[in-house]
Amino acid sequence: MKTLKHLPFLAIIVLFSFTSCSTESIEDDISAIEVPSTPQAKVIEIEIMELINAHRISLGLNVLQNHDTVKAVALTHTNYMIEEANVSHDYFFLRKESLETNANANDVTENVGYGFYTAEGVVNAWLNSPSHRANIEGDHTDFDVSAEQNAEGKWYFTNMFIKR
Repeated sequence: MKTLKHLPFLAIIVLFSFTSCSTESIEDDISAIEVPSTPQAKVIEIEIMELINAHRISLGLNVLQNHDTVKAVALTHTNYMIEEANVSHDYFFLRKESLETNANANDVTENVGYGFYTAEGVVNAWLNSPSHRANIEGDHTDFDVSAEQNAEGKWYFTNMFIKR
C-alpha cells in the first residue's frame, strides 16, 4: 500500500529515466506532466503569505503574488513529507522543472518546515535562518505555501518562491 502513495513520484522518475524513441524533446515531456488542481487556501496558509509580504514591505521589497501552480506543486511535496514522516527537499529538481515549464519560472526556491502550530511560528523560524530568510527576501515575483497536518495533527509546510 505504501508503494501506491509514491506512485506519482515514481512516475516522474521513470519519465526522466528513459530516453524517448520519439523526436520530441525532454521539454515536451516535462510540459506533459500534469500539475494537480489547487485546493482552497487554509487560514494558516493565508496568514503565512500575509506575514511574508508584510516582512518584504517593511524592507521596501515588492509584494509577492500568490500563484495556483506554485501552490499545487508545493502541496505535492507537503504530502510527500507527511507520507515519509520526514522534512526534506527531496526531488526539488522535479518541482523546479515543473514550475519552469508550467508557471514560466526562471528561478525557484523553497522553504520547508514541520511542527509549528501558527503562521507566526513557522515564519519567525524561517526569518531566523539565514538561508530561509534569503528565500523570503529574494528577487521573486510569485509564491505560495502548502500547510497540511499529519494524522497526529502536526503541521508540515512547503513554501515555494518563483521569479517569472
